[in-house]
Amino acid sequence: MVFTEETLGEFFEKQVEEQGDREFLVYPDRDLRFTYNEFNERVDNLAKGLLSIGIGKGDHVGIWAKNVPDWLTFMFATAKIGAVLVTVNTAYKSHELDYILEQSDMKALAIIDGFRDTNYIKTVYELVPELKTCKRGSLKSEKYPFLKSVIYVGQEKHRGMYNTNELILLGQHENDEEFNKVKASLDNNDVINMQYTSGTTGFPKGVMLTHRNILNNGFGIGERMNFSPEDKLCIPVPLFHCFGIVLGVLALLTHGGTIVMVELFDPLLVLSAIQKEKCTAVHGVPTMFIAELTHPMFDMFDLSSLRTGIMAGSTCPMETMKSVMDKMNMEEITIVFGLTESSPGMTQTTTDDPIEKKVNTVGKAFDGVEVKIVDPETGKDLGPEETGEICCRGYNVMKGYYKMPDKTKEVIDEDGWLHSGDLATVDEDGYYTIVGRSKDMIIRGGENIYPREIEEFLLTIDGVKDAQVAGIPDEKYGEIVGAFIIKETTEDNCDLTEEDIRDYAIDKIARYKVPKHVFFVDEFPLTASGKVQKYKLSEIGTGLIEKE
Repeated sequence: MVFTEETLGEFFEKQVEEQGDREFLVYPDRDLRFTYNEFNERVDNLAKGLLSIGIGKGDHVGIWAKNVPDWLTFMFATAKIGAVLVTVNTAYKSHELDYILEQSDMKALAIIDGFRDTNYIKTVYELVPELKTCKRGSLKSEKYPFLKSVIYVGQEKHRGMYNTNELILLGQHENDEEFNKVKASLDNNDVINMQYTSGTTGFPKGVMLTHRNILNNGFGIGERMNFSPEDKLCIPVPLFHCFGIVLGVLALLTHGGTIVMVELFDPLLVLSAIQKEKCTAVHGVPTMFIAELTHPMFDMFDLSSLRTGIMAGSTCPMETMKSVMDKMNMEEITIVFGLTESSPGMTQTTTDDPIEKKVNTVGKAFDGVEVKIVDPETGKDLGPEETGEICCRGYNVMKGYYKMPDKTKEVIDEDGWLHSGDLATVDEDGYYTIVGRSKDMIIRGGENIYPREIEEFLLTIDGVKDAQVAGIPDEKYGEIVGAFIIKETTEDNCDLTEEDIRDYAIDKIARYKVPKHVFFVDEFPLTASGKVQKYKLSEIGTGLIEKE
């Protein structure tokens, strides 16, 4: 079952007709507001501007930017002309950008000034020195033969680059004939979005997603949250990831509501945006919700308008979930499970699921998506409460990895099942529980240990604010358990020791699960989308042990 067979552009235009003067996109920190009509006009002008500089159906257009206002203009403009938006991780540096530019066959790249300690403009000039001497739109790069244009997202002028204002102005002077012709030629099974897997292992792979993939998945997610045109969703998660685009923008767009955008996550900005705009929903990874809940000014904000939202991206600690439901008024919060390759949702809880299901499971399969648990070794289907790999099949499965057919075959089998690499169980009622990632699993002397179980346990200890568990190489057992703990920042808890953690655990969990090493850290290594990088924790732990 699918909700629509329209393209993203067709669907957006239909919503514009229905919602018209309702606010579509709001940036509360600068009081920037676009109605559906206003935003659609800007999208059309940028789309025609892109066509006028030679960007068209099937071309790859990269965007390397924070959640700036024109990020979404590019997303919908490229969708309307059938170009593929290649989303570039904001945390990337020159080495990663070099890989993406080459591997994706990118024809145009849109950039902002930079992010944190990376100057994007300088980086692009270093990788593409020809940009300073080539005519705009006619770039001839020795290393990146596909790359013809670089676009600066903003008003400033940079040598060899267009800027968004120029393209929008160009589009205003173009007639609609070619634009309408291109729109009419599009199919909803065309690839429209390409996101690179976070690359926690191996080279990043370009996940090819279609109109049909992401639009229908967005609808299914919004349905589970009971979204309507009256909802206002605060999005502080990055747009280069499915969390921002699908769980955020498309879940809301398919239900005609309003997007309240935060350009870069800051707990104070999020709390302020919720209060100012009376948001009914907010998304985030667990670390974001923890930062909001523990902010010293938290109690000063009125969050009574909140109803729902999504906590996803990494393991959702039970205590954090309970605090969000209680202190942030989000009793209807949901959890989504999936991966970029599944557009991304496979399963989701509902607004009225009991708290036990919300904190202990990731909900049920979406309508139109089959989900099953299989033995990772034999591929045999497993029954309720048996641990195996969670797989899915349906409208949400990606078209494949760009130019990597062998890698695609490794994850999508001959029957169309996408293999996630995540370990899960399912109960008699169809609720799925993620118990770990197969490569996160610790095997200690033949005993399989799932980090999540120990993490949930560690969070019950007074003074522990957050915890992650990773395997540490060991000569005797192969691997042993390492616990990485962030302490609560109160005077009472500052003297928490490794012995305190181990002594507490020894009495309460099986001996082989007790962390052999406990490391107190200030933060966890994260991908830019907020996922904890377990392999880096293993490296950190190994390094600290060697120093002892």
